[in-house]
This record gives sequence, C-alpha cells and structure tokens, in this order.
Amino acid sequence: MNRFVIAEPQQCIGCNTCMAACTEVHKAEGLQSHPRLTVTRVGDQTAPILCRQCEDAPCARVCPVNAITHGEHAIELNESLCIGCKLCGLACPFGAITPSGSSPVNIPPMFEHYVPAELLPDVPTSPANQSAYLSWNAGIRTVAVKCDLCAFLAEGPECVRICPTNTLYLIDENQLEQEAQARRLARIDQVSIGWTSPPSLTREQK
Repeated sequence: MNRFVIAEPQQCIGCNTCMAACTEVHKAEGLQSHPRLTVTRVGDQTAPILCRQCEDAPCARVCPVNAITHGEHAIELNESLCIGCKLCGLACPFGAITPSGSSPVNIPPMFEHYVPAELLPDVPTSPANQSAYLSWNAGIRTVAVKCDLCAFLAEGPECVRICPTNTLYLIDENQLEQEAQARRLARIDQVSIGWTSPPSLTREQK
C-alpha cells in the first residue's frame, strides 16, 4: 500500500507552520515553492489537507504525458514533465493538487534583456485572488504540485517533523496494523468491563 500523511483536526491550531516548512524544504531542493498542503478551516476546527496517495490515483490516469506515476510507496509527480494542463487537479477527489508556477530561474543567454512580465505595463496579469485553475501570467510556467512525502529527506515529511502539536501522522501498512490492533484491544476491554458473571444456580434450581 501507499504511505500518506493525515491530520488530527482536534490537535491542529491553524498556525500554518506546516505550510511554511513545506515551502522552505522544496524551495531549497529546487522544486516549486508552493506548499504541498493547505490548512483548511471548517467551523471552529482547522486541519491541513494534502495528497492521500490514492491506490487508484485518478490524477495519474488523466495525465496525458505520464508526469504522474505509481512509485514504490507513493504517487510521484515529475515537475519537469508536467505541461500544466491542470487535468490532475480537476480529477483529484481531495483537491490536493494545485497548479503553481514561478518566474524562470535560468534565463537563456539570448534573453539577456529579459524583463519580468509584471514590470511591463501592457502585459495583462491575473488578479492575485484568482483561482489557480483560471489564472494566467506571462513568462511563468505553471505546473502541478502535490505532496511527495519529502522523498528527498531521510527523516521523512517535513510537515510531520515540524508540527508543534503533533497533528500530522505518516501512515503506512505497519501503522495501520498497529491502529487496528489497538482498537481491537480497546474493544475487548470495553466488553470485559461491561460483562458480569451469571449468578450461581442453587441446588434447587439445578
């Protein structure tokens, strides 16, 4: 089975530390700096939403260039192959894939007089609050970003490590078995506490 990260809403304080840490480690790795998780509020509770590494991976099925593939323990996205069609984000049942882009990092020598589009008054840009699926920005290549479980870090997902309230958990096959065993034992304890021995029969009742 694939590994994935889940959050415990009762413990989340909405500090966004996980998002900031995600941005920093991916930026340092040369990947898109957009955070791979989004802290979402529902009522008075908050929790990070991120890729569940689906076994059937609808995002991988719709990708026209095979930029999303089934890895050994996760669904992997190759940013270099992505063409920014946004189909994967539309297919994701959890809304865990976001189109994002940044200004070109390596400008070819022939563009020595390159001027960022945002500095050109006659080049239209999308509003700051525009949905990532509808936005446009000249000179910026948009690609899909999703949780990669920080595969480049030996210690695993940075969001799990950095969370101040231990809200995030990395789930794998062993973890699921431990959780199931703990629930079975808890249920046995509940049943044993509620069970009482039947009264002894008297000689006349026998």
